[in-house]
Amino acid sequence: MPELPEVEVSRMGITPHVVGQTVVRVTVRNSSLRWPVPAELQLLQGQTIRGVTRRAKYLLLETDAGFAIIHLGMSGSLRILPAEIPPVKHDHVDVLLASGEVLRYNDPRRFGAWLWQERDSEHPVLSKLGPEPLAEGFDAGYLMEKAKGKRTVIKQFIMDNQVVVGVGNIYANESLFAARIHPQTPAGQLTAERLADLVDEIKRVLSKAIAQGGTTLKDFKQSDGKPGYFAQELQVYGKAGKPCPNCGHILNEVKIGQRATVYCSECQRS
Repeated sequence: MPELPEVEVSRMGITPHVVGQTVVRVTVRNSSLRWPVPAELQLLQGQTIRGVTRRAKYLLLETDAGFAIIHLGMSGSLRILPAEIPPVKHDHVDVLLASGEVLRYNDPRRFGAWLWQERDSEHPVLSKLGPEPLAEGFDAGYLMEKAKGKRTVIKQFIMDNQVVVGVGNIYANESLFAARIHPQTPAGQLTAERLADLVDEIKRVLSKAIAQGGTTLKDFKQSDGKPGYFAQELQVYGKAGKPCPNCGHILNEVKIGQRATVYCSECQRS
C-alpha cells in the first residue's frame, strides 16, 4: 500500500501540472471505490485548482467550491497524461484540464477513494487524525505525553493515526531499527531520550524516502510512471532471515497487529 512518502511524491509530481488549471470535465467510470464516489465531485467542473495539499495519506485538490479528497488505497495511482490517450482497465476517474492534460486515477483493487469536502468544513475521514510526522508539533515532548501509561507495543503505537499520521508498516520497521528500539516494547516504558531518538529517526527515514521517490514494492509508481528507489535503502523490512546490517545477527520476524515486523534481537532492545 502506498505510504506517506509515496503519497507525498505523488503530490509533488502532479502539482506543477494541475495548480492554476481549470477543470474542463470530470469523468467517473466506476463509482464503486472504497466508498461510493459522491455526485458532488462534479462541482470540480469549471473550477480552478488552487493547490494540492496532503493530510496523512489523503491528497486534497483545493478549489473555490471545495476540496476533492483522494486516497490511493492499496493499489491506486495518479498519472498526468495527454487527454487523447485512451483509458485502460481500472482507470476509474479522469479530471480533464484546460491544458489538454488529464489527471487519471487507476486502481485495480478499488480500495482507494474520491470524496468531496465543502469549504469551511472538515470531512469525517480527516477529523480525528494526529499530527504530521514531519511537522514541528510532532516532537519528543508530544510523543512522551501520548505514550504515558500506554501498554500498547511501540510499533502499533506509532502506526496509530490518532497518535501520528503516516507512519506505515515499512517506515515503522525502519524507524524502530534505526532507533534501536524493540518493536514489542510497551510505549509507556520508553524513556524521553529513547522517544526523542525515535522521533528523530521517523523524521529522517520519511524524509529520505520522499527524497528517493518513495518505495516501490508491488504497485506504487510515481506520477510520471517511474518507480521509487527507497526500496534499495531498506535495512530490515522484508529481510527476515538475513543478517542484520549492523551486527550480522539473523533478523527475526513476528506479527504485530497482523503486520510483518522484522527486527534484530541484538541491536533492538526493550
